[in-house]
Amino acid sequence: MSWDITKVRADFPILHRNVNGHPLVYFDNAATSQTPKQVIDVIADYYTHYNANIHRGVHALSQEATDAYEKARHTIQNHFNAQHAQEIIFTAGTTHGINIIAAGYSALLQENDELLVSAMEHHSNIVPWQMLCEKTGAHLKVIPMLPNGTLDMEVYETLLNDRTRLVFVNHVSNALGTINPIEKIIDQAHAVGAKVLIDGAQAAPHIPTDVQALDIDYYVTSAHKLCGPTGVGMLYGKSELLNLLPPYQGGGEMIATVTFTKTTYADLPHKFEAGTPNIAGCIAFGAALDYVNSLGLEAIAAYEHELLEYATTQLKKIDGLRIYGEADNKTAVISFLVGDIHPYDMGSILDQLGIAVRTGHHCAQPIMDFFQIPGTLRASFSFYNTFEEIDRLVAGVEKAKQMLE
Repeated sequence: MSWDITKVRADFPILHRNVNGHPLVYFDNAATSQTPKQVIDVIADYYTHYNANIHRGVHALSQEATDAYEKARHTIQNHFNAQHAQEIIFTAGTTHGINIIAAGYSALLQENDELLVSAMEHHSNIVPWQMLCEKTGAHLKVIPMLPNGTLDMEVYETLLNDRTRLVFVNHVSNALGTINPIEKIIDQAHAVGAKVLIDGAQAAPHIPTDVQALDIDYYVTSAHKLCGPTGVGMLYGKSELLNLLPPYQGGGEMIATVTFTKTTYADLPHKFEAGTPNIAGCIAFGAALDYVNSLGLEAIAAYEHELLEYATTQLKKIDGLRIYGEADNKTAVISFLVGDIHPYDMGSILDQLGIAVRTGHHCAQPIMDFFQIPGTLRASFSFYNTFEEIDRLVAGVEKAKQMLE
């Protein structure tokens, strides 16, 4: 396929630095993607030219900041095809969005209600629901995983019943790269009257997501996986469902009226946006989506799939290397181990060669327990990576293997 990788890489200043005397190879994109100059410039422009609080001032700077902030909300709405801009709630990230929903449901659940979570979730999509069950007396049930790193959909169907209130599943596993069949998961949950929250943190950088077409009830993601800044994300929820939930926190901006006798709350989206937000970050989130869309998510996905296939083929040539998560349908993530070498040891040697990979359980400890391993090395690729960088990874793994065996 045609992909001007030189032009793309020119947008990312950090890719041109050295680490430990070697050109940087950044394969930790599933944790945080890098940020293009176009987005960095937007952040600098805000603080240079119109830094002011939003929604609260009649002066020019406040109006300019408010307009840019709300424009970003509309950009996110259009990107995910939400029906209304008010259904987009700015958050501090995916974890924050999940906790907003969990906190809201603490007032709605009854004892013996059931929640379903998949076995391949990030801790952020496990712990809040455990806390919710402790508060409410609801029961948390787990959709099991199969050895190839996919969900056992037959068991999922048997777990659903008229007591199921919520189903939580990631669109893509951060540890394995597996793309889950969320359309089927949502349809089957809705058939018993359950609502579904989709963790889109790992999917949004790689897969176009239409929340209306998929009939998603709640969707969360983070800007820093999408070439945006850290500390900002979004929660999507259907208006009628968000209106049922009480506010997550109280403060300025989320109120309609305040007296010492009674406070009334603002309409969506402000009901869930108490306090001064990360204004520059939210504006930059919109700019990051504009950048990604200028390249085209379909073109990005096609190029990343080529990287995944090449890396999988080359890494499998290494004697003793095992890949965890070999679903037919996955994004550009490879979790692997080599022999009995601890992932931290190999990752440290790769770092000395200028190669950044993630080591450990990737905040998905139940997955590692399923495979009975302490963790993996995870190489996660993005559209600005190259085949030559993959060759350096393979050579680095070979060198580390020789040193550590």
